[in-house]
Amino acid sequence: MDSSSFNKFTNYKKIIQLADNDWQTAKSGRICELNVSVDSNNLLTDQYGRNIYHFCTTSYLGLDYHKEILKGAICGIQNAGTLRIANSKNRCKLAILDQYETELSELFSAICLSTLSCSAASSGILPLLASGVFTDNTPPVMVFDKKSHYSMSHLKASCADETEVITAPHNDISFLEDLCKKHKKIAYVADGIYSMGGVADLENLLYLKSRYGLFLYLDDSHALSAVGEGGRGYVRPRLSQLDDQIIIVASLGKSFGASGGLVMFGSERQKKLIYRYGGPNNWSQSLNSAAIGAGLASIKIHKTDELATLQKTLQANIKLFDSLIKTEQSGANTAIRLITCGDAKTANTLAIKLANNGFFTSAVFFPVVPRGKAAIRITLRADMSHSLIRLFCTKLTDLMKQHIETDNH
Repeated sequence: MDSSSFNKFTNYKKIIQLADNDWQTAKSGRICELNVSVDSNNLLTDQYGRNIYHFCTTSYLGLDYHKEILKGAICGIQNAGTLRIANSKNRCKLAILDQYETELSELFSAICLSTLSCSAASSGILPLLASGVFTDNTPPVMVFDKKSHYSMSHLKASCADETEVITAPHNDISFLEDLCKKHKKIAYVADGIYSMGGVADLENLLYLKSRYGLFLYLDDSHALSAVGEGGRGYVRPRLSQLDDQIIIVASLGKSFGASGGLVMFGSERQKKLIYRYGGPNNWSQSLNSAAIGAGLASIKIHKTDELATLQKTLQANIKLFDSLIKTEQSGANTAIRLITCGDAKTANTLAIKLANNGFFTSAVFFPVVPRGKAAIRITLRADMSHSLIRLFCTKLTDLMKQHIETDNH
């Protein structure tokens, strides 16, 4: 077979060749593959005996340690009398799972489906979207934003078995509009808030949706619960209602404080199709009763003033960080900040020194980010004290100065 027919969307051999040495450096430097125990909120002990504060978490509100959510997980198992029903859920599922999806639907004013993970949701939905079953049997050209999360972009090859797949420059509305003019139907796959910082140009995307019938598939994992009235995230509050030309997916394991994934639909037909043909969404690994119980407890918190208080505290912590260290993300209300390093060696070196000083961050490098764009990824939480943030910023600033002075010599 002609080799030119391969590696149109992925090339794992090349990725491993380019990235594995940097991953090995991260492992030998003890900043990945850590096994930790929890000492207290956000304070961990790893297998090397280091006490480290978690500065690369995605539980932005700190709900992963909330007593009511932990209690809810226990109650979920006790009420169900089992951990899970070992069955595809389109055949048979726990009654509390149906209750959970009903309450999620009420909370987010959408037709909601729970999934084992946000990745499982995209794995089941995107190939179906590419086939045209959601677009009047017209397979849409699938346009993936260049920075769309790997949980979606790795499905390009599967989608390409159904329709044409294009990778678009990041947030390039003009590029997208030109495609809308040329093709009968376009489906755009992107994040609401990107894992490496930045947001979707939702205002213009909705304009393209209104004018050309653009179908939107948006992952709002880094916004759900953390922002928006009632924890509705970045995308949902900007829509008066969901219709059948937009699907929102999100993680329930980040700010929501529970486990699994969430899909918001605008039509029952879409949900039914996913139940029957959505692969990873209805295999026998549905959410277990502990995850459901935790989620039900989180919904209760979302209906109280506590959620808004946590959101405000998170924003205060973000503003404090921005006043101490400037990044490209400064001023944004998202909790993700990147300290640009350029090469992976520098990012790993800084992350290793931070970890050895009690602060666990992520050194991100290719293929997580483009080559030459390595960085230290920092995430903030509502349950971080101002004194801890100041201490972290002081240490980070000192280490960066030391690194610059060493390079100059």
